[in-house]
Amino acid sequence: MSSSSSTALRELQRDLENKANDLSKLQKDIAKNHQVRKKYTIQLGENELVLKELDLLNEDANVYKLIGPVLVKQDLAEANANVRKRIEYISAEFRKRLDASLQDLEEKQNSKREAILKVQQRIQSHQAGKAKA
Repeated sequence: MSSSSSTALRELQRDLENKANDLSKLQKDIAKNHQVRKKYTIQLGENELVLKELDLLNEDANVYKLIGPVLVKQDLAEANANVRKRIEYISAEFRKRLDASLQDLEEKQNSKREAILKVQQRIQSHQAGKAKA
């Protein structure tokens, strides 16, 4: 009986270790999501600033776009449209990909934590039963 009891305990501990590793991976994925979110937030802020600057210009002002090492003259309306499209794209990325991904990862993390707690409780009750014997 003691050997089957210690085998069951080892199984529970292995299960706990696997779940803890899974939780660690999820936490790394959440951290990556936050890094990407930070990058997009910075890009969004930069583009909004550029848009404000473009709005201050007269229609006949010269606007240049950096393409590689070269500054290329660009139409003000075209520059405005490009910046607006970029802002739209970044905002859509937040809504569609990053927010949905983060919510999914956080739900998985919460369920993994609950599973870990259950296994820990089973280990504790198993050890308490063993101590009584």
